[in-house]
Amino acid sequence: MKEIYTNREISWLHFNERVLQEAIHPATPLIERARFLGIYSNNRDEFFRVRVATLRRMLKYEKDNQIEGKDTKKVLDEITKIVNEQEVIFTKAFEQLNEDLKEHDIHILKEDELNEAQGKFVLDYFSKHVRSFLFPLMLKNLRNIGGLKDDLLYLAVCLRKGKEEETDYALVQVPIGEVPRLIQLPDQDGKTYLIFLDDVIRYCLHEVFDIFGYKEYAAYTIKFTRDAELDIDNDVSKSFLEKMSVSIKQRKKGEPVRFIYDEKVPLGLLNVLLKKFKVSLKRDNVRAGGRYHNMKDLMAFPRVGPSELHYPPTPPLPHPELSSKKSILEAIRERDIMLHYPYQSFQYIVDLLREASLDPKVRAIKMTFYRVARDSKVMNALINAARNGKQVTVFMELQARFDEESNIYWTNRLQEEGAKVIQTIPGYKVHSKLILIRRKEDEKNIYYANISTGNYNESTAKVYADDSLLTANQDIAREVNEVFHLFESQFYVPKFEHLIIAPFRIRDFFIEMLENEINLAKQGKEAWVVLKLNSLVDKKIIRKLYEASQAGVKMKLIVRAICVLKPGVKGLSENIEAISIVDKFLEHSRVLVFNNGGDVKYFTGSSDWMQRNFDHRVEVITPIFDKRIQKELWDILQIQLKDNVKARCLEPARLNKYCEDNNQKKYRAQFDTYEYLKKKLKS
Repeated sequence: MKEIYTNREISWLHFNERVLQEAIHPATPLIERARFLGIYSNNRDEFFRVRVATLRRMLKYEKDNQIEGKDTKKVLDEITKIVNEQEVIFTKAFEQLNEDLKEHDIHILKEDELNEAQGKFVLDYFSKHVRSFLFPLMLKNLRNIGGLKDDLLYLAVCLRKGKEEETDYALVQVPIGEVPRLIQLPDQDGKTYLIFLDDVIRYCLHEVFDIFGYKEYAAYTIKFTRDAELDIDNDVSKSFLEKMSVSIKQRKKGEPVRFIYDEKVPLGLLNVLLKKFKVSLKRDNVRAGGRYHNMKDLMAFPRVGPSELHYPPTPPLPHPELSSKKSILEAIRERDIMLHYPYQSFQYIVDLLREASLDPKVRAIKMTFYRVARDSKVMNALINAARNGKQVTVFMELQARFDEESNIYWTNRLQEEGAKVIQTIPGYKVHSKLILIRRKEDEKNIYYANISTGNYNESTAKVYADDSLLTANQDIAREVNEVFHLFESQFYVPKFEHLIIAPFRIRDFFIEMLENEINLAKQGKEAWVVLKLNSLVDKKIIRKLYEASQAGVKMKLIVRAICVLKPGVKGLSENIEAISIVDKFLEHSRVLVFNNGGDVKYFTGSSDWMQRNFDHRVEVITPIFDKRIQKELWDILQIQLKDNVKARCLEPARLNKYCEDNNQKKYRAQFDTYEYLKKKLKS
């Protein structure tokens, strides 16, 4: 094999293909198929805003500096090819979805398919809920496209006052976010009817333009995606908060990296649009598409139809060691506790913070934040703690991509309430997920800590599968406190005996763990590793994984998204098995297990195995000492490794094939994990 790594961007597209597979799989419930189409579309949009934009910057730099940019251009060409192939599958999937919805008496209507009663409803809905958000722009008067918003949907409208009159053109933003994208019409004859917001506007264009004398209308969907990378000002006289605020505004004016339009748009209108947007058919990523774009809105597909069109409900299970009648701090003091979201409730974290905010013995609460929910109960608990006189310290990562504005908002709210907010560490992102509670007990400071693989975000905790350790082990908790000292000083680097911290030693630590397994294998002893990660990209550590495979170390990998390592290749990685699980929940936890000569070591935390995590982020990995939790993690890993329903192979020869086997019994990891944790309640 000439190339021992898969290109990172291509590997990401392979991951998004797995999402698309769920959208077309006949066993996926019908409404869930619609939502997977939305997830696929949302992923692809972000990919273009970030990764493709970065590659285009690189290519421009290479050309401007007379560097041969063949590899970058080759990758961009391969991306275009794969995305176009996937788009064909996506379009067919959406068409099939519509047909299958009709079989269940669910109909998505276009504006020219409405009957009289439905038309009256749409006109009334438009008048009450939509019209006030519409501010049409006449293209002939448009001078600055910087005011047009990135990643939103526009209708390009052809307007004529009469057959002999000149055609005028207008742009109308579809107010998604202010109004649902899919609107439910009144049921008729036991049938459910839906209509896209775009088609509501199409039906009511006369309500907008009649007063200007126009009599003929035709509207076509367009969308352009901007470069979303932030150029952060280096003016030392400004605070980082000010710099981020300015950079976010600049992002909204970033260069278009992708332009999509309805393939039926008239050539005259298309030429005007391309000229106004300064987009070239030859140079830029321009694509003709169907009638509808911004299909990420399918993630919020209305809950219609019978229950079998949806996933069976999995209400969060209670944790056997946490009772509503018992103090959570007391429960943590007795033994370590591991929460598994969304199988168990994130509400325990909110309750912990609420208890700490009221407990007279609690002196201080410290937390890190990367992504915050819009209506955050966690933030409200912290604000309440500050009002109750607790010392509240928050590290707010202002550079969390696409969450910057939300994080700036919460920074200001916390500061208004008297909380101390640390906003950034120059050159690094803080990606660790930490809570530290200091409580005065018998005149001593006792620390309680939470180290999680997922964000303190109530919304994502319902769909992201994460692990969250609650501990009063003072060896661990005191070191969590030292991490916060690091944030506050930014120059003081503590020594850590238990926690493994990036950017200081995560890569080196796990290379040492792999070296240990290699030495055991060379001595003829049992040597194995089980890793669960979101992404595996760092080439230094991948080379060590290849070396371990060649030494005879048996490795099993569960990697949800990017995996540039090539498993199962003879002479390179035949001792590495790798799967990816894409199902109802988004697999987000990181669990790392090493045989270690029979003294098995378990670790979990915030870091993936990527260069950015190892070198440019503050990440925290914790060992798991509690034997009961070790067994629980091991059991769940084994459940995932047995999955023969939703697991995909990552070997080059079988890439993205479902890992089906001849076993008549079906193992579906996420459903089986739920049942496993449910049974533990009875034991």
